[in-house]
Amino acid sequence: MTRLSWTAWVLLVSILQISGETKTLKNYNFMDIRKCFQEKKSFVVVDSFYGNISAKPYRNQTQVNCTVFVETNGTELENYTRSIQDTWPKIKSNSSILKLHISKWHLDQGGRMYVLYGKFCNRTQFNFTGSDCVFNTTDTECQIRCINTSTVCKKSTYSEDSCHNMAPDLRNDYIIDINSTTANCVNCNNPVKKPEEKKVLNTTLTSGGGEINAAKAVELIKDLRNLAADINGSSAEITVGEGVKGVLVKETHKDEVAEVLFAYQSPNDSINIIDNTETLKKFSRAVTVPKEAFDKAVAQNVSIPFAAVFRFINMAKDEKNSTVLGNEVLAIEMGATIANLTDNINIVFTNMTYRGIPSCHSWNGEGSLPNWTSDGCVTYITEHGIRCQCSHLTFFAVLMTPLNETISASDFKNLTVITQVGCGLSMFFLAIVLFMHFLSRRIKASNATNILINLVCALFLLNLTFLVNNYVANLNNSVGCKIMAALMHYFMLATFTWFAAQAFHLCLSLYTGGKIAIHRYILKIAITSWVLPSVIGIVLLSIGKYGEQVISYQNTGNAADNVMMCWITDNSVHLIINIGYYALVFLFTFTTFIIMMSWLCCLRNVKGAKAKGDQSSINIISVMGLCFMLGITWGFAFFAYGVFQVPALYLFTILNSFQGFFLFIYYYKTSRILPPPSDVKSSSVSNITDKTSLSSFTNPYFS
Repeated sequence: MTRLSWTAWVLLVSILQISGETKTLKNYNFMDIRKCFQEKKSFVVVDSFYGNISAKPYRNQTQVNCTVFVETNGTELENYTRSIQDTWPKIKSNSSILKLHISKWHLDQGGRMYVLYGKFCNRTQFNFTGSDCVFNTTDTECQIRCINTSTVCKKSTYSEDSCHNMAPDLRNDYIIDINSTTANCVNCNNPVKKPEEKKVLNTTLTSGGGEINAAKAVELIKDLRNLAADINGSSAEITVGEGVKGVLVKETHKDEVAEVLFAYQSPNDSINIIDNTETLKKFSRAVTVPKEAFDKAVAQNVSIPFAAVFRFINMAKDEKNSTVLGNEVLAIEMGATIANLTDNINIVFTNMTYRGIPSCHSWNGEGSLPNWTSDGCVTYITEHGIRCQCSHLTFFAVLMTPLNETISASDFKNLTVITQVGCGLSMFFLAIVLFMHFLSRRIKASNATNILINLVCALFLLNLTFLVNNYVANLNNSVGCKIMAALMHYFMLATFTWFAAQAFHLCLSLYTGGKIAIHRYILKIAITSWVLPSVIGIVLLSIGKYGEQVISYQNTGNAADNVMMCWITDNSVHLIINIGYYALVFLFTFTTFIIMMSWLCCLRNVKGAKAKGDQSSINIISVMGLCFMLGITWGFAFFAYGVFQVPALYLFTILNSFQGFFLFIYYYKTSRILPPPSDVKSSSVSNITDKTSLSSFTNPYFS
C-alpha cells in the first residue's frame, strides 16, 4: 500500500525511535504478537517490513486490538524458530495475487483478521457491524478482507499435491487467497510431522545377551529433563543405540499447552508427531498425552513443559518371564511426577496379531528388573485392537496371558447359554422362596430357616450382579465397572460365608441335639457372614484391584471372540482370595456333609419300618438339599484340569447356575406340613428330613 493512516505511521515511527534499532522482527516483543491475535481482532497490513502496534484505536476503530505489519514475500522469518514462524502471518504475492499464510495456531485462537491492502487507504472509511465479519467501505482502491480463522479452514484437508513444492518454512501453513471474495483455503499443514532435530546419544543400554538393561533405561528416562533444555527447536528425535528410539516435544508457552499425539506404524519406524485424532487412527501404535498432564507438570514448576515417548525393543523380562506384546515397552516422561489423571494417557495397539489374552501393565522404574502391575491401567479390547488407559506416567507394556486351549468356542458359548438361563431361572425361584417366606412370617421361623433365607438372599444378589455384569463392562465406564466387580465379588464371598454358616449350624445342632443356647445366635451369624466379605471387598476396591477383565475363548486371540467382564484384575489376588477362601469353606462344608450323611444313614437304620421306596426318595432330597445348602457343587472347579476340564466345567456350570432352582425344590419339600402319624415315636423319626429346622431332630448319637 502507498499511504497508510498518518496516525498509525507516527505511532509506529515513535516506537522505532524509542527502541533505537532498525525495523526488523527482533525489535518487537514476540509475546505482544501472540497477545495481539489472542484478543480475537486485529489488522494485518500488507507492507514492506515486520512489526506490530499494540494499540486498540486504529482510525478510531476501537473494536480492533492491534495492527500487524507484514512484509510481502519477506524472508526474515526463516531465521526464527517454528513457534515464531507459526505465530506471524505471512503475505506472499505472485502476479498481483496476494495470499495470506497462517498456521494452525491462528485457527486455534478462533479470532478475526482484517487484511488491509491497496492504495490510498488513509482516505478509506470503513465501519464494523456487530461481532461478525461485516463492514462497509466507500473506497474501491483500498481493500479489506475479513478472515474468520475459526471457520475459514474448518473443512479443509491436507493437500500433498498442492503443497509439495512449498518452501520448508511454508509447508505447515494454511493458505488463503485474499483477492478472492469466496471462502477458500489450501491446507498445507501435514498432520504427520517429523521432529525438527535429530539427536544420537552415545549411551549403551544393552547387556551381554542383547537385552536392554532395565535399570539403564530408567536412568535415561530420568535424564530427559536436562535433555529437553539442550534442544533448540520444539521437537527432536532421539536415538539411543539399536532398539531404542524416542521423540521429545517441548511446549515453550505454558499457557498454551495442549495434548500431544504420537504414532508409529511398526517397531522399526520412527515415531511421528500427529496433529489430530483422526490421523492417529491410521497408525498401528499411538500414544496420547492429555493437556491435564501438562497442567500438572506446569504446577510442579517445570521450566519448559515437554512430553517424551521412548520405545524399547527387547527389554529384559521380569522375574515371571512375562510375554510382552510385540516385545515393545513404552516409556512416557514429562519431567515431573504425573499421577491420578482424570483425562488418562491413551496407548493404542491396532491391527496386530497376537496369541493370548492382553492386559495393560505399568512399572514405576524401581528395581533392576520390571515389576509389572495393572494398578492405574484399564484394558479395553475392541474389534480392531487393544487400548490402554492409564492415570499416571511410567513404563508401559501389554502383557499376554496364555489362552486356555482346551475350551473350544462352541463349548464356551454352550456354557454361556447354560449360565444365563440357569441364573435367570434361579433368580425367579429364589424370589419365590423369599416371597413364600415373608408371606408366612407370622409363623416364627427356626434358626435353620433363617440361615437358609440369608443364603437365598446372597445367592439371589450374586445371580443378579452376574447377569448385569457384562452389560456394565460394555459401557466402558471404569468407575462403574469397578463398583460392579466389587458388588459381584462381595455377594460371591457372602454366599461362600453362608455356606460355612450352614455347616456350622448343622454341626452345632448335631452336637447340642438342636438346643442351641447362644444369646442372639442368628444376629451374630448374620453380622459375621455379611460384614466379613465387605471388609475384603472394601480393601480390594481401595487398592484398585477391581476393573475390566477380558475372557477369551478362541485360540486366535481375535478381539471379536472376547467377552468383557468386571472382575478382579490381579490374578494373584483372585487365587488367594477366591480360590483360597473357598478351599477353606469347602473343607469345612464337605466334612460337615460327611458327618450329616453318616447321621442320616444312622437315622435310616433306626427308622426300619418305613417303606424302602419312600425312604429312598427322602434320602435323595436330603442329600441334594445338603449339597446345595453347603455349596458342595462349587467344588467341581477343583477338577477343571486336564482331561476332566470340559466335563467338570459343564457340571460346575449346570449345578451352580441352577442352584437357586434346586434350593427352591428343597425348601418346598422340607417346609411341607405333613399329617401327624399315629405313632408318636415313629413321627419324630419320619419327619426328621421333612423339617427345615434341625432343632426338632432327634440326635441318634445320644442313645
